[in-house]
Amino acid sequence: MRIVKFPQRQFGQIDIADIEFDARSRDDIPAILKGLQYIYVNESVRDKVFSCLEKTMDAKVDTNTGRPGMELWRVFVLATVKLATNSDFDRLHDLANNHLLLRQMLGHSGWEDPHRYALQTLADNVNLLTPEVLLEINQIVVEAGHALLKKSPSEPLKARCDSFVVETDVHYPTDTNLLWDSMRKLIEVTGRACESTGVSGWRQYRFNLRQLKKKFRKVQNSRYSNSRNEEKRQAKIEIIHQHYRDYLSLAELFIDRSEQALVQLAQRGDFISVLHIDDYIEHAKRQIEQITRRVLNGEVIPHNEKVFSIFEPHTEWISKGKAGVPVELGVRVCVLEDQHQFILHHRVMYKETDEKVAITMIIDAQERFPALNQCSFDKGFYTKENVIDLKERLDLSVLPKKGRLNKSEQAQVQQEEYQQARRQHSAVESCINNLENRGLGRCLSYGSNGLDRYVGLSIVATNLHRIGLLRQRASLESLKRQQQLLAA
Repeated sequence: MRIVKFPQRQFGQIDIADIEFDARSRDDIPAILKGLQYIYVNESVRDKVFSCLEKTMDAKVDTNTGRPGMELWRVFVLATVKLATNSDFDRLHDLANNHLLLRQMLGHSGWEDPHRYALQTLADNVNLLTPEVLLEINQIVVEAGHALLKKSPSEPLKARCDSFVVETDVHYPTDTNLLWDSMRKLIEVTGRACESTGVSGWRQYRFNLRQLKKKFRKVQNSRYSNSRNEEKRQAKIEIIHQHYRDYLSLAELFIDRSEQALVQLAQRGDFISVLHIDDYIEHAKRQIEQITRRVLNGEVIPHNEKVFSIFEPHTEWISKGKAGVPVELGVRVCVLEDQHQFILHHRVMYKETDEKVAITMIIDAQERFPALNQCSFDKGFYTKENVIDLKERLDLSVLPKKGRLNKSEQAQVQQEEYQQARRQHSAVESCINNLENRGLGRCLSYGSNGLDRYVGLSIVATNLHRIGLLRQRASLESLKRQQQLLAA
């Protein structure tokens, strides 16, 4: 049975409440560990967090081996430390095996404890956390942070809302290199599946891959002529079109051969490879069609027909008009931060823009935090309907209008409360920058579920880091007072 935390301490193990941290440290790790310590030593908060983990995580023993799973507390600690330090699994592996304070937080007994984590063990267990449980844990962490600040439950919450782009781990997309991605995986998967099952005809799949890549490179290196001579320009265009035809015809040949191999693989029961091959064939055919329409027929491909990654199909082409950033490849994420710098709520915006999520963000946040009665936005969230709905749900909603203001709107903008909230709204950019330093600069997890989990973990880690910083500052002030008394 997977347990939350083994109750019996080992010889030499330090109780989590007794772990000491350097109050002057400015590194991320002591701050996040101090936040985790605060969660653990508060019994009511700890019970709520563990209850969430128990409800949503698989707590069964592996029936094949009989070995118990990793403790839920260790899973939670490792997951939050990974995102708080913006680490990959290799760095987390090194920290889990060599960082003394982290090992004490995990429940190990120092140098006497020979336990070492395997890299795959960390990856398998950290990925058990789900976006739904992380939403619940984030609410518990924020409430614990408010209690640390001695905030009354009736004290109103003043929030600020904005969105940013979490980039996915993809290369810059063109129709030709997306076709290459599809064909590369198609040939590799088909060739390996045929090798393992004894299907003939794909012994030279590595050679075939090199041949297709040569055609792809010729297309990449093709350049249109700038000559004023129309005959030279047309001749160059014809050469380029011929390179495209050669590339597409060879790709179609391998697609036909893959479809023939599919029948034999299905007869031999390799249905997993069949599903993958079908997926790559579909991607390749779509890219061949779009290249033919764009290059050979001169059509313009509508934006809604384009795919920007075959490995991360949820990736969007986002242009927000930022200076020096013409385009971002990823997914928008909307965050709602309160005046105490805790992130109350977030939303991953698949195929959504800012004005479509303003009301939803407030409704969802108020369900978790009823004291929320004020929120500021930027102009990207503005619609007439949003203004009306926000006035009904909030005591003060700051939603700047696009364009000229009428007299009543001008009078509202000039109110002191409105002006103050508008001035404080820019602090949400600091929150976004902090999240980008906590893993949301670029998402390294695979798939839309991985992105949801990655974002949720980053939000929880950021709020825990905030609690740790508050406790560190209190410890530092206490230390300074003690030094002043000794000096006197």
